[in-house]
Amino acid sequence: MTADPAARWSRPAAGREPAAAALLSWLRDPHAPGLAVITGAEGSGKSRLLAWLIGHGTRPGTPVERRVHGFVPLPGQTATTAAWMLGEQLSIAARSPGDLLAALDADRRRTVVALPGLHSADQPGSLVELALDLASLEHVRVLVEVRSGTEWARALTAGPCARMDLDEPRWTDEARRESWDAAHPAGPAAQDAEPEEAFDLDDPASVCAADPWSVTTAYERSGESHGGLRAAWLRAGASLTREQPPAERALVLLAALGDAGDPRLPAALDSLARDASWTLVWHRVRGDVTPPWPGPVRSLVAGTGPLAGQLVVADHQGSVRVLDAESARSTGRLPHSAPGARAMAEHGDGTVGVLDEHGLLHTQRAAESPGPKGLAALLDDGPSERSGVLEAAQEYARRQRVTFTALTGAGDRVVLGDAAGTVHVVTAGGEPRTSALHRGRVTAVAETALPVSAAGDTVLLLYTGGADGTVRAWAPHTDPMPEPVAARDCAVNAVAVATAGAGLVLAIAWADGLIEHRVLDDDRLRTFRPGSQANALAFTADGDLVVGTDEALVRLRGR
Repeated sequence: MTADPAARWSRPAAGREPAAAALLSWLRDPHAPGLAVITGAEGSGKSRLLAWLIGHGTRPGTPVERRVHGFVPLPGQTATTAAWMLGEQLSIAARSPGDLLAALDADRRRTVVALPGLHSADQPGSLVELALDLASLEHVRVLVEVRSGTEWARALTAGPCARMDLDEPRWTDEARRESWDAAHPAGPAAQDAEPEEAFDLDDPASVCAADPWSVTTAYERSGESHGGLRAAWLRAGASLTREQPPAERALVLLAALGDAGDPRLPAALDSLARDASWTLVWHRVRGDVTPPWPGPVRSLVAGTGPLAGQLVVADHQGSVRVLDAESARSTGRLPHSAPGARAMAEHGDGTVGVLDEHGLLHTQRAAESPGPKGLAALLDDGPSERSGVLEAAQEYARRQRVTFTALTGAGDRVVLGDAAGTVHVVTAGGEPRTSALHRGRVTAVAETALPVSAAGDTVLLLYTGGADGTVRAWAPHTDPMPEPVAARDCAVNAVAVATAGAGLVLAIAWADGLIEHRVLDDDRLRTFRPGSQANALAFTADGDLVVGTDEALVRLRGR
Protein backbone atom coordinates (compact mmCIF):
# COMPACT_ATOMS: atom_id res chain seq x y z
CA MET A 1 0.00 0.00 0.00
CA THR A 2 1.32 3.44 -0.96
CA ALA A 3 1.40 5.98 1.84
CA ASP A 4 -0.52 9.21 1.48
CA PRO A 5 1.99 11.83 0.19
CA ALA A 6 0.34 14.44 2.41
CA ALA A 7 1.35 12.39 5.46
CA ARG A 8 5.08 12.58 4.57
CA TRP A 9 6.62 15.77 5.91
CA SER A 10 10.10 16.94 4.96
CA ARG A 11 12.63 17.76 7.65
CA PRO A 12 12.68 21.39 8.81
CA ALA A 13 15.62 23.56 7.81
CA ALA A 14 18.78 24.25 9.81
CA GLY A 15 18.54 21.41 12.32
CA ARG A 16 15.23 22.51 13.78
CA GLU A 17 13.89 18.97 14.23
CA PRO A 18 13.49 19.34 18.04
CA ALA A 19 11.47 22.56 17.57
CA ALA A 20 9.35 20.98 14.82
CA ALA A 21 8.60 17.94 16.98
CA ALA A 22 7.51 20.22 19.83
CA LEU A 23 5.16 22.16 17.54
CA LEU A 24 3.53 18.97 16.26
CA SER A 25 3.18 17.73 19.82
CA TRP A 26 1.45 21.00 20.80
CA LEU A 27 -0.96 20.68 17.87
CA ARG A 28 -2.11 17.18 18.81
CA ASP A 29 -2.17 17.60 22.60
CA PRO A 30 -5.80 18.35 23.63
CA HIS A 31 -4.61 19.71 27.00
CA ALA A 32 -2.01 22.14 25.63
CA PRO A 33 -2.63 25.91 25.86
CA GLY A 34 -4.53 27.41 22.95
CA LEU A 35 -1.70 29.88 22.30
CA ALA A 36 1.86 29.01 21.22
CA VAL A 37 4.46 31.78 20.87
CA ILE A 38 7.69 31.35 18.93
CA THR A 39 10.30 33.93 19.94
CA GLY A 40 13.95 34.53 19.12
CA ALA A 41 16.34 37.19 17.93
CA GLU A 42 16.38 38.55 14.40
CA GLY A 43 17.73 35.88 12.04
CA SER A 44 17.09 33.00 14.46
CA GLY A 45 14.92 31.14 11.93
CA LYS A 46 11.47 31.79 13.39
CA SER A 47 9.86 32.59 10.05
CA ARG A 48 11.52 29.65 8.32
CA LEU A 49 10.23 27.23 10.96
CA LEU A 50 6.69 28.62 10.65
CA ALA A 51 6.90 28.45 6.86
CA TRP A 52 7.75 24.74 7.14
CA LEU A 53 4.74 24.10 9.38
CA ILE A 54 2.35 26.17 7.26
CA GLY A 55 3.59 24.69 3.99
CA HIS A 56 2.87 21.15 5.13
CA GLY A 57 -0.12 21.95 7.35
CA THR A 58 -2.14 23.57 4.56
CA ARG A 59 -1.68 20.80 1.98
CA PRO A 60 -4.80 18.83 0.96
CA GLY A 61 -5.08 15.59 2.88
CA THR A 62 -3.11 16.75 5.91
CA PRO A 63 -4.27 14.85 9.01
CA VAL A 64 -6.59 16.88 11.21
CA GLU A 65 -4.16 16.93 14.15
CA ARG A 66 -1.55 18.66 11.95
CA ARG A 67 -3.86 20.85 9.90
CA VAL A 68 -3.34 24.64 9.66
CA HIS A 69 -6.57 26.30 8.55
CA GLY A 70 -5.52 29.93 8.19
CA PHE A 71 -2.39 32.06 8.27
CA VAL A 72 -1.59 35.73 7.82
CA PRO A 73 1.95 37.12 7.40
CA LEU A 74 1.58 40.13 9.69
CA PRO A 75 4.28 42.58 8.47
CA GLY A 76 2.44 45.76 7.46
CA GLN A 77 -0.96 44.40 8.54
CA THR A 78 -3.52 45.65 11.03
CA ALA A 79 -6.05 43.73 13.09
CA THR A 80 -8.72 44.63 10.53
CA THR A 81 -6.79 43.43 7.49
CA ALA A 82 -5.72 40.29 9.35
CA ALA A 83 -9.38 39.56 10.14
CA TRP A 84 -10.28 40.04 6.46
CA MET A 85 -7.52 37.65 5.34
CA LEU A 86 -8.46 35.00 7.89
CA GLY A 87 -12.13 35.41 7.05
CA GLU A 88 -11.44 34.70 3.39
CA GLN A 89 -9.42 31.57 4.22
CA LEU A 90 -11.97 30.31 6.77
CA SER A 91 -15.06 31.10 4.63
CA ILE A 92 -16.25 33.79 7.04
CA ALA A 93 -17.58 37.20 6.00
CA ALA A 94 -15.68 39.17 8.66
CA ARG A 95 -15.81 42.97 8.44
CA SER A 96 -13.92 43.33 11.72
CA PRO A 97 -12.00 41.30 14.31
CA GLY A 98 -15.25 41.14 16.32
CA ASP A 99 -17.09 39.56 13.37
CA LEU A 100 -14.33 36.97 13.01
CA LEU A 101 -14.41 36.08 16.71
CA ALA A 102 -18.21 35.84 16.76
CA ALA A 103 -18.27 33.54 13.73
CA LEU A 104 -15.55 31.28 15.13
CA ASP A 105 -17.24 31.17 18.52
CA ALA A 106 -20.44 29.95 16.82
CA ASP A 107 -18.62 27.27 14.79
CA ARG A 108 -17.19 24.68 17.16
CA ARG A 109 -14.95 22.95 14.64
CA ARG A 110 -11.23 22.80 15.47
CA THR A 111 -9.40 25.73 13.86
CA VAL A 112 -5.65 26.38 13.78
CA VAL A 113 -4.33 29.83 12.84
CA ALA A 114 -0.70 30.88 12.30
CA LEU A 115 0.37 34.53 12.58
CA PRO A 116 4.02 35.08 11.52
CA GLY A 117 5.90 38.36 12.02
CA LEU A 118 3.75 40.15 14.59
CA HIS A 119 6.61 42.49 15.60
CA SER A 120 6.58 43.96 12.04
CA ALA A 121 2.82 44.59 11.91
CA ASP A 122 1.40 48.06 11.38
CA GLN A 123 -0.59 47.84 14.63
CA PRO A 124 1.09 45.17 16.80
CA GLY A 125 -0.93 46.01 19.90
CA SER A 126 -4.31 45.35 18.30
CA LEU A 127 -2.95 42.13 16.80
CA VAL A 128 -1.76 40.94 20.21
CA GLU A 129 -5.33 41.48 21.42
CA LEU A 130 -6.74 39.58 18.43
CA ALA A 131 -4.35 36.66 18.96
CA LEU A 132 -5.26 36.42 22.65
CA ASP A 133 -8.98 36.64 21.92
CA LEU A 134 -8.72 33.89 19.29
CA ALA A 135 -6.75 31.66 21.63
CA SER A 136 -9.38 32.12 24.35
CA LEU A 137 -11.82 30.08 22.22
CA GLU A 138 -11.37 26.50 23.39
CA HIS A 139 -11.52 24.98 19.89
CA VAL A 140 -9.07 27.47 18.34
CA ARG A 141 -5.26 27.12 18.35
CA VAL A 142 -3.12 30.18 17.60
CA LEU A 143 0.57 30.09 16.72
CA VAL A 144 2.34 33.49 16.79
CA GLU A 145 5.87 34.43 15.77
CA VAL A 146 7.33 37.53 17.45
CA ARG A 147 10.84 38.85 18.05
CA SER A 148 12.29 38.39 21.55
CA GLY A 149 12.63 41.39 23.83
CA THR A 150 9.71 43.34 22.34
CA GLU A 151 6.76 44.56 24.36
CA TRP A 152 4.57 42.44 22.09
CA ALA A 153 6.45 39.27 23.07
CA ARG A 154 6.04 40.16 26.73
CA ALA A 155 2.30 40.82 26.28
CA LEU A 156 1.72 37.53 24.49
CA THR A 157 3.60 35.44 27.06
CA ALA A 158 2.22 37.16 30.18
CA GLY A 159 -0.55 34.56 30.46
CA PRO A 160 -0.86 30.83 29.81
CA CYS A 161 0.88 29.81 26.60
CA ALA A 162 3.37 27.36 25.12
CA ARG A 163 6.56 29.37 24.50
CA MET A 164 9.47 28.37 22.32
CA ASP A 165 12.57 30.61 22.30
CA LEU A 166 14.67 29.58 19.30
CA ASP A 167 17.74 31.22 20.82
CA GLU A 168 17.84 28.32 23.32
CA PRO A 169 20.14 25.45 22.22
CA ARG A 170 17.58 22.74 23.03
CA TRP A 171 15.53 23.60 19.95
CA THR A 172 18.34 22.81 17.49
CA ASP A 173 20.09 19.55 16.52
CA GLU A 174 23.61 20.92 16.02
CA ALA A 175 24.84 18.05 13.85
CA ARG A 176 21.91 18.46 11.48
CA ARG A 177 22.34 22.24 11.49
CA GLU A 178 25.98 21.94 10.42
CA SER A 179 24.99 19.50 7.68
CA TRP A 180 22.25 21.86 6.52
CA ASP A 181 24.56 24.88 6.49
CA ALA A 182 27.13 22.97 4.42
CA ALA A 183 24.47 22.02 1.86
CA HIS A 184 22.89 25.48 1.78
CA PRO A 185 25.59 28.17 1.73
CA ALA A 186 24.38 31.69 2.44
CA GLY A 187 23.36 33.60 -0.70
CA PRO A 188 23.72 37.27 -1.54
CA ALA A 189 21.97 39.78 0.68
CA ALA A 190 18.42 40.69 -0.26
CA GLN A 191 17.90 43.83 -2.30
CA ASP A 192 16.22 46.86 -0.82
CA ALA A 193 12.44 46.74 -0.96
CA GLU A 194 10.64 48.58 -3.69
CA PRO A 195 9.29 52.02 -2.70
CA GLU A 196 5.69 52.09 -1.57
CA GLU A 197 3.06 52.67 -4.24
CA ALA A 198 1.72 56.21 -4.39
CA PHE A 199 -2.05 56.82 -4.49
CA ASP A 200 -4.49 59.57 -3.62
CA LEU A 201 -6.97 58.68 -0.86
CA ASP A 202 -9.35 61.40 -2.11
CA ASP A 203 -9.44 60.03 -5.68
CA PRO A 204 -11.73 57.02 -6.29
CA ALA A 205 -9.92 56.09 -9.52
CA SER A 206 -6.59 56.06 -7.70
CA VAL A 207 -7.69 53.86 -4.79
CA CYS A 208 -9.61 51.42 -7.01
CA ALA A 209 -6.49 50.82 -9.13
CA ALA A 210 -3.94 50.68 -6.28
CA ASP A 211 -2.88 47.77 -4.09
CA PRO A 212 -5.96 47.32 -1.87
CA TRP A 213 -4.02 46.25 1.23
CA SER A 214 -1.89 49.41 1.05
CA VAL A 215 -5.03 51.51 0.59
CA THR A 216 -6.67 49.85 3.60
CA THR A 217 -3.67 50.52 5.84
CA ALA A 218 -3.54 54.14 4.66
CA TYR A 219 -7.25 54.68 5.36
CA GLU A 220 -6.89 53.12 8.82
CA ARG A 221 -4.02 55.50 9.63
CA SER A 222 -5.86 58.53 8.30
CA GLY A 223 -8.10 60.63 10.51
CA GLU A 224 -9.87 62.31 7.60
CA SER A 225 -13.10 61.25 5.86
CA HIS A 226 -11.75 61.69 2.30
CA GLY A 227 -15.20 62.69 1.10
CA GLY A 228 -16.77 59.52 2.50
CA LEU A 229 -14.36 57.15 0.72
CA ARG A 230 -12.64 56.10 3.95
CA ALA A 231 -15.85 54.93 5.64
CA ALA A 232 -17.04 53.17 2.48
CA TRP A 233 -13.71 51.41 1.99
CA LEU A 234 -13.51 50.16 5.58
CA ARG A 235 -17.17 49.08 5.42
CA ALA A 236 -16.62 46.92 2.31
CA GLY A 237 -12.90 46.20 2.57
CA ALA A 238 -13.27 42.43 2.98
CA SER A 239 -14.55 42.47 -0.61
CA LEU A 240 -12.35 45.27 -1.98
CA THR A 241 -9.10 43.51 -1.05
CA ARG A 242 -9.85 40.54 -3.30
CA GLU A 243 -8.21 40.21 -6.70
CA GLN A 244 -10.56 41.90 -9.17
CA PRO A 245 -10.58 44.53 -11.92
CA PRO A 246 -10.80 48.19 -10.83
CA ALA A 247 -14.34 48.40 -12.29
CA GLU A 248 -15.62 45.68 -9.95
CA ARG A 249 -13.86 47.34 -7.03
CA ALA A 250 -15.52 50.66 -7.94
CA LEU A 251 -18.94 48.96 -7.94
CA VAL A 252 -18.41 47.54 -4.45
CA LEU A 253 -17.13 50.89 -3.17
CA LEU A 254 -20.13 52.70 -4.69
CA ALA A 255 -22.54 50.26 -3.01
CA ALA A 256 -20.91 51.02 0.36
CA LEU A 257 -20.82 54.81 -0.06
CA GLY A 258 -22.96 56.81 2.36
CA ASP A 259 -24.99 59.88 1.39
CA ALA A 260 -23.10 62.21 3.75
CA GLY A 261 -19.99 62.28 1.56
CA ASP A 262 -18.81 64.34 -1.38
CA PRO A 263 -21.80 64.54 -3.79
CA ARG A 264 -19.44 64.15 -6.76
CA LEU A 265 -18.31 60.69 -5.71
CA PRO A 266 -21.37 58.61 -6.78
CA ALA A 267 -21.11 59.79 -10.39
CA ALA A 268 -17.35 59.28 -10.42
CA LEU A 269 -17.61 55.74 -9.05
CA ASP A 270 -20.52 54.91 -11.34
CA SER A 271 -18.37 55.92 -14.32
CA LEU A 272 -15.45 53.82 -13.05
CA ALA A 273 -17.82 50.84 -12.65
CA ARG A 274 -19.21 51.00 -16.21
CA ASP A 275 -17.45 47.73 -17.14
CA ALA A 276 -18.56 45.89 -13.99
CA SER A 277 -20.95 42.95 -14.18
CA TRP A 278 -23.71 44.89 -12.39
CA THR A 279 -25.31 48.32 -12.46
CA LEU A 280 -26.19 49.80 -9.08
CA VAL A 281 -29.82 50.99 -9.26
CA TRP A 282 -29.87 52.38 -5.71
CA HIS A 283 -28.38 51.69 -2.30
CA ARG A 284 -29.03 52.66 1.30
CA VAL A 285 -26.27 52.21 3.87
CA ARG A 286 -25.99 52.63 7.62
CA GLY A 287 -26.30 56.31 8.50
CA ASP A 288 -28.08 57.46 5.33
CA VAL A 289 -30.82 60.04 5.90
CA THR A 290 -32.27 60.88 2.44
CA PRO A 291 -34.05 58.53 2.25
CA PRO A 292 -33.17 56.95 5.57
CA TRP A 293 -31.43 53.62 5.87
CA PRO A 294 -34.13 51.09 6.89
CA GLY A 295 -31.88 49.32 9.41
CA PRO A 296 -30.14 45.93 9.38
CA VAL A 297 -31.95 43.59 7.00
CA ARG A 298 -32.68 40.10 8.31
CA SER A 299 -35.45 39.14 5.88
CA LEU A 300 -36.76 40.56 2.63
CA VAL A 301 -39.55 39.84 0.13
CA ALA A 302 -40.80 41.58 -3.00
CA GLY A 303 -44.51 42.34 -2.83
CA THR A 304 -47.24 41.16 -5.19
CA GLY A 305 -50.95 41.93 -5.43
CA PRO A 306 -51.76 44.97 -3.25
CA LEU A 307 -48.04 45.16 -2.37
CA ALA A 308 -46.82 45.12 -5.98
CA GLY A 309 -43.90 47.48 -6.46
CA GLN A 310 -43.06 47.32 -2.75
CA LEU A 311 -40.36 45.61 -0.68
CA VAL A 312 -41.20 44.16 2.73
CA VAL A 313 -38.16 44.31 5.03
CA ALA A 314 -37.69 42.92 8.55
CA ASP A 315 -34.86 44.18 10.76
CA HIS A 316 -32.90 42.70 13.68
CA GLN A 317 -35.58 43.78 16.18
CA GLY A 318 -38.43 42.27 14.20
CA SER A 319 -39.81 45.58 12.90
CA VAL A 320 -41.33 45.08 9.45
CA ARG A 321 -41.23 48.02 7.04
CA VAL A 322 -42.67 48.46 3.57
CA LEU A 323 -40.48 50.32 1.06
CA ASP A 324 -41.00 51.59 -2.46
CA ALA A 325 -38.99 49.21 -4.67
CA GLU A 326 -38.07 52.04 -7.06
CA SER A 327 -36.54 54.34 -4.47
CA ALA A 328 -36.29 52.46 -1.13
CA ARG A 329 -38.41 55.20 0.48
CA SER A 330 -40.62 54.06 3.34
CA THR A 331 -44.31 53.66 2.54
CA GLY A 332 -45.45 52.06 5.79
CA ARG A 333 -44.75 49.80 8.72
CA LEU A 334 -46.57 46.77 10.12
CA PRO A 335 -48.10 47.41 13.55
CA HIS A 336 -46.67 44.38 15.33
CA SER A 337 -43.00 43.39 15.49
CA ALA A 338 -41.71 39.81 15.54
CA PRO A 339 -38.50 39.84 17.59
CA GLY A 340 -35.82 37.64 16.10
CA ALA A 341 -37.57 37.46 12.72
CA ARG A 342 -35.92 34.71 10.69
CA ALA A 343 -37.92 34.74 7.47
CA MET A 344 -40.96 36.23 5.78
CA ALA A 345 -43.50 35.35 3.10
CA GLU A 346 -45.88 37.60 1.18
CA HIS A 347 -49.08 35.87 0.11
CA GLY A 348 -50.39 38.04 -2.70
CA ASP A 349 -53.37 39.51 -0.81
CA GLY A 350 -51.56 42.00 1.41
CA THR A 351 -50.85 39.43 4.13
CA VAL A 352 -47.30 38.96 5.40
CA GLY A 353 -46.18 35.89 7.30
CA VAL A 354 -43.21 36.21 9.67
CA LEU A 355 -41.32 33.31 11.21
CA ASP A 356 -39.80 34.28 14.55
CA GLU A 357 -36.70 33.04 16.37
CA HIS A 358 -38.73 30.35 18.15
CA GLY A 359 -40.08 28.94 14.89
CA LEU A 360 -43.57 30.39 15.39
CA LEU A 361 -45.50 31.76 12.43
CA HIS A 362 -47.21 35.16 12.74
CA THR A 363 -49.38 36.86 10.12
CA GLN A 364 -50.29 40.51 9.64
CA ARG A 365 -52.08 42.61 7.07
CA ALA A 366 -49.73 45.00 5.31
CA ALA A 367 -52.28 46.15 2.70
CA GLU A 368 -55.93 45.52 1.90
CA SER A 369 -56.75 43.59 -1.26
CA PRO A 370 -59.86 44.48 -3.26
CA GLY A 371 -62.73 42.31 -2.04
CA PRO A 372 -65.44 40.71 -4.19
CA LYS A 373 -68.35 42.92 -5.24
CA GLY A 374 -72.00 42.46 -6.06
CA LEU A 375 -73.37 38.91 -6.13
CA ALA A 376 -69.89 37.46 -5.51
CA ALA A 377 -69.68 39.39 -2.26
CA LEU A 378 -73.07 38.05 -1.11
CA LEU A 379 -72.09 34.48 -1.87
CA ASP A 380 -68.61 34.78 -0.34
CA ASP A 381 -69.41 34.43 3.36
CA GLY A 382 -66.44 32.26 4.39
CA PRO A 383 -62.70 32.66 4.81
CA SER A 384 -60.62 33.20 1.69
CA GLU A 385 -58.41 30.46 0.29
CA ARG A 386 -55.35 32.40 1.42
CA SER A 387 -56.56 32.92 4.98
CA GLY A 388 -57.43 29.23 5.10
CA VAL A 389 -53.92 28.11 4.16
CA LEU A 390 -52.36 30.52 6.64
CA GLU A 391 -54.52 29.15 9.43
CA ALA A 392 -53.64 25.62 8.31
CA ALA A 393 -49.93 26.47 8.32
CA GLN A 394 -50.10 28.01 11.79
CA GLU A 395 -51.95 24.99 13.16
CA TYR A 396 -49.50 22.62 11.44
CA ALA A 397 -46.52 24.53 12.88
CA ARG A 398 -48.00 24.33 16.38
CA ARG A 399 -48.49 20.55 16.12
CA GLN A 400 -45.02 19.66 14.86
CA ARG A 401 -42.27 18.77 17.30
CA VAL A 402 -39.61 20.56 15.30
CA THR A 403 -38.32 24.12 15.14
CA PHE A 404 -39.10 25.87 11.89
CA THR A 405 -36.24 27.96 10.53
CA ALA A 406 -37.22 29.01 6.97
CA LEU A 407 -40.37 30.23 5.25
CA THR A 408 -41.80 31.11 1.87
CA GLY A 409 -45.18 30.80 0.21
CA ALA A 410 -47.76 32.43 -1.99
CA GLY A 411 -51.39 31.98 -2.82
CA ASP A 412 -52.67 28.58 -1.72
CA ARG A 413 -49.53 27.24 0.00
CA VAL A 414 -47.00 27.89 2.75
CA VAL A 415 -43.54 26.31 2.67
CA LEU A 416 -41.58 25.77 5.87
CA GLY A 417 -38.06 24.47 6.49
CA ASP A 418 -37.03 23.04 9.84
CA ALA A 419 -33.93 22.63 11.99
CA ALA A 420 -33.63 18.95 11.09
CA GLY A 421 -33.32 19.59 7.33
CA THR A 422 -36.89 18.80 6.24
CA VAL A 423 -39.05 20.99 4.01
CA HIS A 424 -42.85 21.04 4.50
CA VAL A 425 -45.41 22.23 1.93
CA VAL A 426 -48.75 23.06 3.57
CA THR A 427 -52.03 23.66 1.70
CA ALA A 428 -55.54 24.23 2.97
CA GLY A 429 -57.43 20.96 3.30
CA GLY A 430 -54.68 18.78 1.83
CA GLU A 431 -52.03 16.55 3.35
CA PRO A 432 -48.70 18.38 3.80
CA ARG A 433 -45.89 17.12 1.60
CA THR A 434 -42.47 16.79 3.20
CA SER A 435 -38.97 15.92 2.08
CA ALA A 436 -35.68 15.66 3.97
CA LEU A 437 -33.39 17.78 1.80
CA HIS A 438 -30.51 18.85 4.07
CA ARG A 439 -28.22 17.59 6.80
CA GLY A 440 -28.96 20.04 9.59
CA ARG A 441 -30.91 23.27 9.54
CA VAL A 442 -32.78 24.54 6.50
CA THR A 443 -31.64 28.15 6.24
CA ALA A 444 -33.64 29.38 3.24
CA VAL A 445 -36.48 28.44 0.90
CA ALA A 446 -37.69 30.14 -2.27
CA GLU A 447 -40.36 29.19 -4.76
CA THR A 448 -41.51 29.91 -8.28
CA ALA A 449 -44.35 28.76 -10.51
CA LEU A 450 -42.54 27.11 -13.43
CA PRO A 451 -44.45 27.25 -16.77
CA VAL A 452 -44.83 23.76 -18.25
CA SER A 453 -47.23 24.30 -21.15
CA ALA A 454 -48.31 26.90 -23.71
CA ALA A 455 -51.73 26.94 -22.02
CA GLY A 456 -50.19 28.55 -18.95
CA ASP A 457 -50.00 25.45 -16.73
CA THR A 458 -47.36 25.67 -14.00
CA VAL A 459 -45.75 23.47 -11.37
CA LEU A 460 -44.36 24.56 -8.02
CA LEU A 461 -40.56 24.53 -7.96
CA LEU A 462 -38.70 25.04 -4.68
CA TYR A 463 -35.07 25.92 -4.08
CA THR A 464 -33.76 25.37 -0.56
CA GLY A 465 -30.51 26.25 1.18
CA GLY A 466 -29.00 24.63 4.23
CA ALA A 467 -26.38 24.96 6.93
CA ASP A 468 -24.76 21.98 5.20
CA GLY A 469 -23.62 24.25 2.35
CA THR A 470 -25.95 22.92 -0.33
CA VAL A 471 -28.75 24.35 -2.46
CA ARG A 472 -31.32 21.81 -3.62
CA ALA A 473 -34.27 21.82 -6.02
CA TRP A 474 -37.57 20.07 -5.37
CA ALA A 475 -40.90 20.01 -7.16
CA PRO A 476 -43.25 18.66 -4.45
CA HIS A 477 -45.18 16.50 -6.92
CA THR A 478 -42.05 14.40 -7.50
CA ASP A 479 -38.82 13.34 -5.80
CA PRO A 480 -36.06 15.87 -5.12
CA MET A 481 -33.13 16.06 -7.49
CA PRO A 482 -30.43 13.63 -6.29
CA GLU A 483 -27.56 16.13 -6.63
CA PRO A 484 -27.49 19.65 -5.21
CA VAL A 485 -27.79 22.59 -7.57
CA ALA A 486 -24.83 24.19 -5.77
CA ALA A 487 -22.51 23.18 -2.94
CA ARG A 488 -19.71 24.99 -1.11
CA ASP A 489 -17.87 24.63 2.17
CA CYS A 490 -19.98 27.21 3.98
CA ALA A 491 -23.62 27.66 4.92
CA VAL A 492 -26.30 29.17 2.71
CA ASN A 493 -27.82 32.35 4.15
CA ALA A 494 -30.53 33.10 1.59
CA VAL A 495 -31.93 32.05 -1.79
CA ALA A 496 -34.24 33.75 -4.28
CA VAL A 497 -35.67 32.42 -7.53
CA ALA A 498 -37.61 33.94 -10.39
CA THR A 499 -38.83 33.04 -13.85
CA ALA A 500 -37.87 35.94 -16.08
CA GLY A 501 -37.12 36.68 -19.72
CA ALA A 502 -33.71 35.07 -19.31
CA GLY A 503 -35.38 31.87 -18.04
CA LEU A 504 -35.07 30.46 -14.55
CA VAL A 505 -32.83 32.68 -12.41
CA LEU A 506 -31.48 31.69 -8.99
CA ALA A 507 -29.64 33.88 -6.48
CA ILE A 508 -27.69 32.43 -3.55
CA ALA A 509 -26.15 34.26 -0.60
CA TRP A 510 -23.38 32.27 1.07
CA ALA A 511 -22.18 32.79 4.64
CA ASP A 512 -18.70 33.84 3.48
CA GLY A 513 -20.14 36.93 1.76
CA LEU A 514 -20.39 35.63 -1.81
CA ILE A 515 -23.61 36.26 -3.73
CA GLU A 516 -24.17 34.21 -6.88
CA HIS A 517 -26.68 35.01 -9.63
CA ARG A 518 -27.22 31.96 -11.83
CA VAL A 519 -29.19 31.76 -15.07
CA LEU A 520 -30.02 28.07 -14.84
CA ASP A 521 -30.95 27.49 -18.47
CA ASP A 522 -27.48 28.32 -19.79
CA ASP A 523 -25.21 28.21 -16.70
CA ARG A 524 -24.37 31.93 -16.80
CA LEU A 525 -22.96 33.08 -13.47
CA ARG A 526 -22.60 36.60 -12.09
CA THR A 527 -21.25 37.32 -8.60
CA PHE A 528 -21.20 40.15 -6.09
CA ARG A 529 -19.56 40.57 -2.68
CA PRO A 530 -20.86 43.50 -0.62
CA GLY A 531 -18.13 43.11 2.02
CA SER A 532 -20.35 41.54 4.66
CA GLN A 533 -22.63 38.54 4.47
CA ALA A 534 -26.05 38.99 2.91
CA ASN A 535 -28.94 37.93 5.14
CA ALA A 536 -31.70 38.23 2.53
CA LEU A 537 -32.28 38.31 -1.23
CA ALA A 538 -35.28 39.10 -3.42
CA PHE A 539 -36.02 39.58 -7.11
CA THR A 540 -38.12 42.55 -8.17
CA ALA A 541 -40.88 42.14 -10.76
CA ASP A 542 -38.49 43.25 -13.51
CA GLY A 543 -35.68 40.91 -12.49
CA ASP A 544 -33.41 43.18 -10.45
CA LEU A 545 -31.72 41.63 -7.43
CA VAL A 546 -32.18 43.25 -4.01
CA VAL A 547 -29.56 42.39 -1.38
CA GLY A 548 -29.99 42.99 2.36
CA THR A 549 -27.11 42.99 4.87
CA ASP A 550 -26.57 44.36 8.37
CA GLU A 551 -24.99 47.43 6.78
CA ALA A 552 -26.87 48.08 3.55
CA LEU A 553 -29.82 47.49 1.27
CA VAL A 554 -28.78 47.37 -2.40
CA ARG A 555 -30.65 46.98 -5.69
CA LEU A 556 -28.56 45.57 -8.56
CA ARG A 557 -29.29 45.14 -12.25
CA GLY A 558 -27.23 42.78 -14.37
CA ARG A 559 -25.48 44.22 -17.40
